[in-house]
Order: sequence, then structure tokens, then C-alpha cells
Amino acid sequence: MSRFEKMQTLVILAAVITGLMIGQNAFISHYAENFIMPFLLLMLYGLFLSVPVKNLQAAFKNLKFLSISTIINFIWTPLLAYGLGALFLSDHPALWLGFILLLVTPCTDWYLIFTSIAKGNLSLSTSILPVNLILQMVLLPVYLLIFSSTFETVSAGTVFESVFLVLVLPFILANITKYLFRNKNQFLKQRLLPFFSSSQIFLLSLAVTAMFASEGGVLFENLDIMILILIPLLLFFVVNFIVAETAGRIFKFSYENLVSLNMTVAARNSPLALGIVIAAFPDEPLVAFVLVAGPLVELPVLALVSNVLLRSRKYR
Repeated sequence: MSRFEKMQTLVILAAVITGLMIGQNAFISHYAENFIMPFLLLMLYGLFLSVPVKNLQAAFKNLKFLSISTIINFIWTPLLAYGLGALFLSDHPALWLGFILLLVTPCTDWYLIFTSIAKGNLSLSTSILPVNLILQMVLLPVYLLIFSSTFETVSAGTVFESVFLVLVLPFILANITKYLFRNKNQFLKQRLLPFFSSSQIFLLSLAVTAMFASEGGVLFENLDIMILILIPLLLFFVVNFIVAETAGRIFKFSYENLVSLNMTVAARNSPLALGIVIAAFPDEPLVAFVLVAGPLVELPVLALVSNVLLRSRKYR
């Protein structure tokens, strides 16, 4: 592990602090949100450049990984979210519902970034994303019905737009690039791929800075609510890390596959869930606030988890 990789948690923490500081400026705070998606798309474009398409089919055949990650994400995690909410948020039903909706949507973007940082199986991680997307789109109305006793119609346009932007578009652009440079393989391998590999943490930090600059004001205005959800949210990450590690050891996963499992059961798809919440609960701002506050805790935690996994690599 390089010196820069060892400092990644500090780099991302510095990005968080920078975002909170510059977000105090109203002009920056207003426009910062516009920069999150471009930085995210650029990161994902670079990641997909390094993923051999021919390996994706083999990744889909890993039924053991698919089964375990699906059980943890879509059976165990909703139950865990409900239980933690009942324990800590029962007096605040709107926060409880937001907490559940945050945790039942597996990530489709940050997950790949941190999988790559921790030297996980990126092909396997990429292959599981469509499954996670389809299942969460199908199951979210079910979760809403079960946990809120209310069924609301969710805009399909919001879902498809999110899927297209965070997965389909960068994947298509990356493969178009590889096709265009098929006769210039040296440029692709010696220039383009190393550039994106070395700039990954930098691009991630820019996206994190933009996110915290955009949402930091909301955080400061609702510090008491943030404290309420902090403990159950941290407990979620701790419990699912233990669950993933235990499952990985029982089923004898390689280090790379264990990283992929850890990230897919930890990272959450808050942008997609937030869009759904805004459509389904326009009169419940506290539900949406949990989904805004979630990434403010999640991103530093994912950076810490990737660092812990990298440091533990030599003992596996």
C-alpha cells in the first residue's frame, strides 16, 4: 500500500472539512450541488475503463457471492434497519422511516469507488450493481407498504434517470473510448488508465467537498437530529461489517471478493432513495433529511473501512 493510499482517510476528512467551510458561503453552497454528479461520472468513467467487459459474464456466474450479498442487502438489512430504528428512533416516526429507506437501497456509485480503493474485485462489484438496482426498484414499494403502512406512487422517471446517469452512461462512454482506442492499446494502458488510477482519490475528494459544501448548511441547522440518527447509523455499519466478514470467512472468499461484499452491504444509494422520498413524501421533510445526512456519515465510514481492509490484507 502506497503512502498516499495510507493517507486516503485523512484526505477525504480534509475534503469534508473543506466542504463544510466553503459551504458557509451562500453562493458556493447554492451551486456546489451541480458539481457532485460531474465528478462522480468522471470517477465512474475511469473505473469502467479498467473493467474488462469479457470478465463481467464470469462475474455474473458467481452464484455464491450473488446469493450472500442479496440475502444480506434485501432480507437482513431491512430487518436490521427496522430493529435499530425501533431501538433509537421510535419516538420520531419520520426519522425512523427515512432511516429505513436510506438503508434498504444498496449503493450504485460510491460503492465502486471504494471497492477500487480497497483493491477489491471490480468486475464482480460491477456485475452485482444491475441486480441491486432491479431489486431495490421492485422492493422499495414493498418496504414502503410494510414499514409505513402507506403505499405511494413513485416516479419511474426518477429511477430511470438515476440508473442511466450513475451506471449506464459512464459504462457506455468507457466502452466507446476503448473501442476508439482499440488500435492504440499502449496509449490506453500507459496514459489513460494510469491517469484515472492516480487521480481517483483526488476526484473523490472533489465530489465529497461539493457534497458537504452543498448540504453542510442543512447539517448545522439540524444538529440535534443528526445526533439522533448518528448512533443507529454507525451501529448499522459496524454490524454489517461484522456480518460481511463472518460470511466471507465461512464461505472462504478471497480478499478481493470479501472487499466487494463489504462494500455492497455497507454503501447505500442515498441519491436514488432521496429522489423517491421527495416524490412519495413531499410533506415530510424530516424523512428526506435523513437521506441528506446519511452520506455525511457514510462517506468517511467507507473511507475508513477501505483503509482497514487494505491494512488487514497482509494477514489474510
